[in-house]
Amino acid sequence: MVFSSPVFLIVFLPVVLLLTYLIPGRGKNIVLLIASIFFYAWGEPVYVILMIFACIFNYVCGLEISTYKKSAKFTLVFAIAVNLLILGFFKYWGFILGTINSIPGVNIPYHDLPLPIGISFYTFQAISYIVDVYRKETEPQLNIIDFSLYISMFPQLVAGPIVKYHDIAEQLKTRQLSFENIKAGVPKFVRGLSKKILFADTLGLAYTQIYALGVDNLASVTAWIGIIAYTMQIYFDFSGYSDMAIGLGRMLGFEFQPNFNHPYIAKSITDFWRRWHMSLSTWFRDYVYIPLGGNRVKPARHIFNMLVVWSLTGLWHGAAWTFVAWGLYYGIILVIEKYITGRFIEKLPSILRILITLFFVVIGWVLFSSDTIGDAFNYLIAMFGGAAGSNGVAPGFFDDYSMYYLRTYIIPLLIGGFFCVPFAGNLIAKIQRRSKVIWTIIYIVAMILCIAFMVSSSYSPFLYFRF
Repeated sequence: MVFSSPVFLIVFLPVVLLLTYLIPGRGKNIVLLIASIFFYAWGEPVYVILMIFACIFNYVCGLEISTYKKSAKFTLVFAIAVNLLILGFFKYWGFILGTINSIPGVNIPYHDLPLPIGISFYTFQAISYIVDVYRKETEPQLNIIDFSLYISMFPQLVAGPIVKYHDIAEQLKTRQLSFENIKAGVPKFVRGLSKKILFADTLGLAYTQIYALGVDNLASVTAWIGIIAYTMQIYFDFSGYSDMAIGLGRMLGFEFQPNFNHPYIAKSITDFWRRWHMSLSTWFRDYVYIPLGGNRVKPARHIFNMLVVWSLTGLWHGAAWTFVAWGLYYGIILVIEKYITGRFIEKLPSILRILITLFFVVIGWVLFSSDTIGDAFNYLIAMFGGAAGSNGVAPGFFDDYSMYYLRTYIIPLLIGGFFCVPFAGNLIAKIQRRSKVIWTIIYIVAMILCIAFMVSSSYSPFLYFRF
């Protein structure tokens, strides 16, 4: 089940909200836990067992760490190892064997396993809980219902944001459900749904069509249109899901931390990663980067720490060398910014800094979106006018396809660019302050458009379901 589906909007969500608001006291958590398990089982009937195991296993390990001090470190290592082994088996086993089989003369038979949706997200939440209990930064949860709800809560279960236990521990016990929460949550949800349905799906179609032409057949302008469309698609898709998750959480009495903060106006790559997928960046900072020594070490070790973190960040996104290369790409750029170019970049005009950062981000999305490193390399060649053409005729800088896609998608691209910057949100907020009637009409129209698009379009899952 996905948020952008009629069955979720018309049946599941109204029923869950009604029961949550009607059932008193601690029963609300039981209702939400059952709803979350049902939500996950709708799309993952077998792998729901894996998620339930994660809830029970990490609940027990948290109690063990807190109760038996002498064996706490062993339990911590054991719990992290089991979590990572499960994640690694389902996510990376095929990748590892495929890489080994690429060695001449090696052919180990294996079957590709379907990736359990959301396993990367709920595994990281479980690990953060175990580590925080060991560090005594949070008290262990004694109620298995509450802990299982933390791991499996349907708003952010399958695609984040990654929620740390201590951020919602009190809310699991004493959150307030009110009409004010509904008033705050619904607009946030509608904004996220609009990002997904009206922008991400439309712009994603442009990239899909252009990529299907074959990277050898792309004129430079066509290639740029395609990757710019993908750049906006992945932002609207993932930030849209995060907005919906935050909005749903608010309706249910939870306040999740923001996951995006207008990343495409970042003035450096460092700034970009303070704005993009913030829950993942802070997770790696708190549970990998700082334990490795952070920046309080010699430069050589600091560079090593950064490259390790960004290699893992890339690998977290998917079991492919393109993701590893994407992570290392950012790790290298961040090292260069830190030790070489940072001081010079800060002296440039803001608009130039934004454009330079955006250029490198777009190049990064080529790696991220390509099926292979070879495809990414060829796509980059096409972007700069070097595509050879599958029939031996180079497409050059501009061709008929360029004209077609430019005419077809120039308006969606311009509108998408407008909504990528703070001005659009500030304008809507200004309208809200001056006229709640007009503001309400805007959201009603957006919701009607989303429903119309959902009814008329085919199934379109969120990009981050892959991770």
